[in-house]
Amino acid sequence: MTDERTYLVSGGRGAHQEGAPVNPPVDFTSTYRYRPGAENRWDYAREGVPSWAPLEELLAHLEAGTRQGHRGHGFVTTAEEHPVAVLPGLLFSSGMAAISAVTHLLPPGGHLILPRHSYMGFSSLAQQMADRGLLTLHRVDIAETEAVKTTIADVATLAQAQDSPVMLWVESPTNPMLEVADLPALLAEAKRRGLITVVDNTFATPLRQQPLKHGADVVVHSVTKFLAGHSDLIMGAAITADEELHRRLHEHRTLHGAIPGPMEVFLALRGVRTLAVRLDAAESNAGELARRFAALLGTGETQLRGVRYPGLDTHPQHSRAAAQLGGFGAILTIELPDGDTADAVLENLSLWTPATSLGGVESLAERRRRHATEPDTVPDGLIRLSVGIEHVDDLYADLLHALRLVASENRDENG
Repeated sequence: MTDERTYLVSGGRGAHQEGAPVNPPVDFTSTYRYRPGAENRWDYAREGVPSWAPLEELLAHLEAGTRQGHRGHGFVTTAEEHPVAVLPGLLFSSGMAAISAVTHLLPPGGHLILPRHSYMGFSSLAQQMADRGLLTLHRVDIAETEAVKTTIADVATLAQAQDSPVMLWVESPTNPMLEVADLPALLAEAKRRGLITVVDNTFATPLRQQPLKHGADVVVHSVTKFLAGHSDLIMGAAITADEELHRRLHEHRTLHGAIPGPMEVFLALRGVRTLAVRLDAAESNAGELARRFAALLGTGETQLRGVRYPGLDTHPQHSRAAAQLGGFGAILTIELPDGDTADAVLENLSLWTPATSLGGVESLAERRRRHATEPDTVPDGLIRLSVGIEHVDDLYADLLHALRLVASENRDENG
């Protein structure tokens, strides 16, 4: 069985033929020559191009837990792996395009169970669809397993009476509160009730979590984030082992024109090659920063009120994360008394960049409640930290300086 680190570098490189390019070529074309009267694999670029295949296949294999390289146009697996029956992933023009396509697997009148804390763009889209009567929205605390199971049972019963489908959408860890769901339990209950199950795996990446192995129907990614890893492109992906769902998602992508550009695909594939080393470095930094900032709580040195990271013993789902995830990730949050204090800290940073998004090689910091659509259950003074691969001492010193400076200024103002 090929290790993930090896497969990230070796997968999707095509057949081993003398004179073949080491890296897959890029298709800068909108259409293809066809042969009258013959079956032609490639026709028009909106339907698909050859240069998408390496990344689509690589992502599918990572999510399914298979590692063998691409040979021709098929997948090679071994009996010892007990692999998920994987289908090629589907690349989209953005994470939201992938999310929209998956959401539209629900026909009008369907029910969507969604974490109360989830990616803000999708949360807003789901609410808009609910307001227009396209679906019924049920928000849950995804970390409260028994409560979610009860919601699944109640909504499934209601939907059965209405003859309408139900989709369970899981984000774990959640954005930005980092709650960790009991994936095996929730997916098993949802499947028992006949729900469509979707997991947003952007934060964990397939190197830390593989929801298809737990029975998820579809996995979605913002490729923009950790997968591409350099904050220089927008892209999404959806992966499924279900042939009918794959067909419907492909049809949606084609008819809605939600396709990625060839250069973006090239850059994303290049970025994925270094995912393992980037994630390991960023995760190591995040864990160390979380421990150092947690040690400041209660000292009076700063105005920190809380530090949240799944790798800390104080995280509400630490034990679950330790048992379920292959690592604790590169995202943590710190909480300050209010939005003004948090903004002042951000204004005094030098190395950290105040910016939205996450998963790049550089460290970003953002106060999430600056967005009007972020739920009020997110503290006003919460800062989400996307930790990069810089030296951890530099990252700590920069943020600590800003925290101390603002705390000192606030003490002076208050006498």
